[in-house]
Amino acid sequence: MTKATPPELRDADKGHSLARRYPRGLRIDPHSHTWAQVLYAVSGVMWVEAGREALVVPPQRAVWLPAGTEHSIHMMSDVEMRNLYLHERNVGHLSERSDVFEINGLLRELIASIAEHEQAQSRDEDYLAAAYRLAMLELQHAPRSSLRIPLPDASDRRLDALCRAVIANPSNAISFEQHAAQAGASVRTLARLFTRELGIGFAEWRRQVQLAVAVSGLAEGRAVGSIARELGYLPSSFSDMFRRELGAPPTDFDPHTTLAARAPADQP
Repeated sequence: MTKATPPELRDADKGHSLARRYPRGLRIDPHSHTWAQVLYAVSGVMWVEAGREALVVPPQRAVWLPAGTEHSIHMMSDVEMRNLYLHERNVGHLSERSDVFEINGLLRELIASIAEHEQAQSRDEDYLAAAYRLAMLELQHAPRSSLRIPLPDASDRRLDALCRAVIANPSNAISFEQHAAQAGASVRTLARLFTRELGIGFAEWRRQVQLAVAVSGLAEGRAVGSIARELGYLPSSFSDMFRRELGAPPTDFDPHTTLAARAPADQP
C-alpha cells in the first residue's frame, strides 16, 4: 500500500485543495486527518473504506470525511482526484458521518476554480474565502448516493475473511457454502454473523459489492455482457438486478452524470 501524504495545513487556513492522479490498483493505507476532507472523483472510481463502511465513488461523486475519520482508498480504475481540506470549525453544518454525495455543475466548477486559484502565484484570498463558503453550502444540499457497503469490524476473523474474499471475487459462481468452508465456519454461523454484524444477509451484501464492481466497469467503458459474466450472471438477469437496485438498466447508466440528471428519464 501507499502512505498518504497530506499537505501541511495551517490552523488559520479556511481550506486547502490538492489535485492528484492515481493509477488503477493503487491502495492508500488507512489514515486520518485533523481537518475534514472531500475526495472528489473527476474521473475514475474509488473504493473508500471509512469506519465500518465501504463507500463507492464513481465519477462526479465525492466522499465527505469528517475530521479524524480513519479511511483507506483503493483505486478501482485510473483516478483523477480533487481533494478539499476544510477546517473543522467551518463545517459544523455538515454531517458527522462519512457520506457519498453528487457533484452538480456549480460545485464541480467551484472545486476546479479553488484548485486553480490556489495554484496561482498571486492568490486572491477574498475570492478563495468566498468560494470555500459557497462550496460548503452546496455540500450541505448535495444529493446523497446509496452506493455504500457495510463492513465487519474484524473482531471475528471468519466473517472478515469471508467479506474480503467476496470483495476480491464477488462472482455468483462461488457459493456461500464455498466461502464458508474457506473461512473455516459453518453456513449457519456465518449467516447469523452477517445478520448480527452487518444488518443484512449474505446475498444482499454480495449484491452491493457486485454493483460497486459493475459501476466501476461501466465507468471504464466495459461491455455490459463482459461485466455480467465476470459477476456470474446472464446478461438479462444482471440487467434486471442492476435496474432494480439503481433505477436504470446498465445500458442506460452513465456514471458521469448525476442521479438528478437521469431522474426525468426514469419517470413514467
